[in-house]
Amino acid sequence: MVLRKDQVFLGLARISLGCIFFWAFIDKLFGLSFATPPNKAWLLGNAPTVGFLTKSTYGPFASFFQNIAGNPVVDWLFMLGLLLIGLSLVFGVGVKVASYSGALMMLLMYASMIPPKNNPLFDDHIIYGLVLLAFTQMKVGYWLGFGKQWSQTKLVKQNEFLE
Repeated sequence: MVLRKDQVFLGLARISLGCIFFWAFIDKLFGLSFATPPNKAWLLGNAPTVGFLTKSTYGPFASFFQNIAGNPVVDWLFMLGLLLIGLSLVFGVGVKVASYSGALMMLLMYASMIPPKNNPLFDDHIIYGLVLLAFTQMKVGYWLGFGKQWSQTKLVKQNEFLE
């Protein structure tokens, strides 16, 4: 199958966004000195949500987000979300579920910092969320990914939301 240029670019956009999520997981897991210092690695027993939720949140919902910082359930959901959304988008498998989940994560991160500092309405979380929602309406997992093969499995045929 020969891909059109738009399919190649959308496939690359999907993979790139997946790498952003996956990289955030890896950095927080190991503390690779990018967003997460080595002494704050999750593997060392640190809570990956504490830094951002206690120091970077502001606005009308700040107290809610600050109160859930470091909660083990929130930490696990956050880290599993980063991992699974990232891998799903990179490989093009389960893109619908990953995209809706990623859009929800982006909405929550946006809500933790209202209003955005650089623009009165929009920031990168809104743009990522909109792109993720667009992915739910297209077969982006088919392009440069394993989405077509995934969609032909018995599991996905019986549960279309897993596509």
